[in-house]
Amino acid sequence: MLNYNIRGENIEVTPAIRDHVENKIGKLNRYFNETPDADVHVNLKVYPDKKTKVEVTIPMPHLVLRAEERHEDMYAAIDLIVDKLERQIRKHKTKVNRKMREKGSPKEFFAAQEGLTTSQLNEKARETEENDEVVRTKQFNLKPMDSEEAILQMNLLGHSFFIFTDAETNATNIVYKRRDGKYGLIETT
Repeated sequence: MLNYNIRGENIEVTPAIRDHVENKIGKLNRYFNETPDADVHVNLKVYPDKKTKVEVTIPMPHLVLRAEERHEDMYAAIDLIVDKLERQIRKHKTKVNRKMREKGSPKEFFAAQEGLTTSQLNEKARETEENDEVVRTKQFNLKPMDSEEAILQMNLLGHSFFIFTDAETNATNIVYKRRDGKYGLIETT
């Protein structure tokens, strides 16, 4: 269950504002198996120039969602902040999917995390940090070539990307193989 703590600075939190906040943030529930037990801390602030700032913090056992948005319209700021929170959840779930494919769906992973103690969560965080370390370093000279030659080199090596120096611009560029089987080029400036 989401418990809302909505504070206003230089603004009265009207029932309309409270309803808007609860309805919008309540939409985040669709990302979880069941409604998480979490406190939603919302701080609404109005500055003398009538600009507004909305801050939302939702501490959860496996994730702290936090976003801040400034806008001239309080309701628009609330809408934008929910978009930010959704992006954070999706980004976290993508990371979880990548690391926890064998554990089932992200919803199952989150449900499993909710039952863990703080020390167990800290241990999992340390394990994740250990997995993020660089285990191999390569150094090589970038040979000047065009993107077509770079694609040939990449395919010869069996890699999914290749870094090279563009012969015409002398800039460092990257070619990569896309999921659709075509090739992409990242140009640096």
